[in-house]
Amino acid sequence: MSELHTHEVLTDSTGTETIEPEETIISDETPHEIEEKSFADYNVRADIVESLADAGITHPFPIQAMTLPVALSGHDIIGQAKTGTGKTLGFGIPALQRVAGRDDAGYAKLAVPGAPQALVIVPTRELAVQVANDLQTASRKRNARIATIYGGRAYEPQIDALQKGVEIVVGTPGRLIDLYKQKHLSLKNVKMVILDEADEMLDLGFLPDVETLIAGTPAVRQTLLFSATMPGPVIAMARRYMTQPTHIRAADPNDEGLTKRDIRQLIYRAHSMDKTEVVARILQARGRGRTIIFTKTKRTAAKVAEELVDRGFAAAAIHGDLGQGAREQALRAFRNNKVDVLVATDVAARGIDVDDVTHVINYQCVEDEKIYLHRVGRTGRAGNKGTAVTFVDWDDMPRWGLINKALGLSVPEPVETYSSSPHLYTDLDIPEGTKGRLPRNKRVLAGVDAEVLEDLGETGKKNARTGGSDRNGSRDGGRGRDGGRGRSGKSGDSASSESKGEGGRNRTRRRRTSDGEAAPAAGASETRTATADNAEKPARTRRTRTRRRNGEVVSGEATAAQSSNAEA
Repeated sequence: MSELHTHEVLTDSTGTETIEPEETIISDETPHEIEEKSFADYNVRADIVESLADAGITHPFPIQAMTLPVALSGHDIIGQAKTGTGKTLGFGIPALQRVAGRDDAGYAKLAVPGAPQALVIVPTRELAVQVANDLQTASRKRNARIATIYGGRAYEPQIDALQKGVEIVVGTPGRLIDLYKQKHLSLKNVKMVILDEADEMLDLGFLPDVETLIAGTPAVRQTLLFSATMPGPVIAMARRYMTQPTHIRAADPNDEGLTKRDIRQLIYRAHSMDKTEVVARILQARGRGRTIIFTKTKRTAAKVAEELVDRGFAAAAIHGDLGQGAREQALRAFRNNKVDVLVATDVAARGIDVDDVTHVINYQCVEDEKIYLHRVGRTGRAGNKGTAVTFVDWDDMPRWGLINKALGLSVPEPVETYSSSPHLYTDLDIPEGTKGRLPRNKRVLAGVDAEVLEDLGETGKKNARTGGSDRNGSRDGGRGRDGGRGRSGKSGDSASSESKGEGGRNRTRRRRTSDGEAAPAAGASETRTATADNAEKPARTRRTRTRRRNGEVVSGEATAAQSSNAEA
């Protein structure tokens, strides 16, 4: 393995923030298993080695081979590695090794037995689930309990898990802060803090929360920070909270910021009205496996997924308007091969760690080169090959020019491409004569509905699947403005008939009485009776409405008379 041990000062792009690591270790090797090494060679516990072997993981990747000796010796680490290089086990194995399980010596001597000893902080819910799953895989035979703490789920199961006792907590900053301030999460035992995707946490505005959490841990601890890029605030945080860190970079210095060589990149200038047709043909390319389509907006993600399902593809959407249950349902269906097309916004860009994604499609031009790298990095993972297709609209050409220059892609003018363009078929190996609908004999996957939709006791969004609509097409899940199924407690046709003509909402208003109790507005029953009487007449000359002035009901006739006097 080609490793270079040197000493470099780590500086951000502006040159204002610097940190001097104790040592810099650099490798330019592509992600692959190092056959001549095993995890046992790095003094990893036997139960962890056996757990990994049961999952078919026997040899380390370069980032793991560089990280394990340093991390297991207790040193702080600043790790720079592209996504998909295998860094999760690079910090996960040392965390599992250092914690004391219930049966281990020293467990009873902990400050708070049962409180977490390792804290893994990640920016997104999907990444939290993925990291926790990887740690569970490595700890099958290790007596270490792992809890996943993130928003969008009910508090109670997470609090119960913490009260029963855990060794490692993986979570997002927001929910971790909540439970920490509520005294449910104790950080007195923490001997290892791991920050994954620190630059993304900076972009999402989480660094203050992260610093609050780190400040709540003991002063003597090991800190591991992983980040694809090293902006100033991340370097400043590393300088404040780390002690003589070792800088590990699993990439060629000259390749910094550039996409992995395993990814074939195609850039097309496509018309917005023809994009779905182009996508439908790309999805029928020879050798096409799991595919992720990225969109800019939640509405576009829902619309594209719906159109692809209509065309016969097994597709699912994942975006911020979906409840956490629906998001996890879509990801499980994708991993379990019940759908092979995932349409996602950037909320999912860092949390989807599926090795065999063969194609990534940017449905719209990305905002900048950093987002481009994160999206494209979903394919070509763990040494596999991948294809990334990016659509650029006519009005996005100036932005694409900047991205192309920053990444050195040598495609300043993307070729104009339509669903009938011959080069589309040859570039992507699409069979001749392919149309925009999947033939019925190829529709073999079960679809997202085959995956169970869990009831997570969610605190936020509803478990809607597309664009906020439920299975019956009701925009708000059939709920009235107060969260119940209509004010009268009725459901089904009777409730919907009452609210018809009022935009799907029950318009019966309430006012506050003097003792603070909510009471129906006066005159509501009279208005309903008058409406029923008028319905018997063949024609109605004038529409009456109940009006109020200063909280008092004013009849329609009196209002009309006043308005006519005012006009006179």
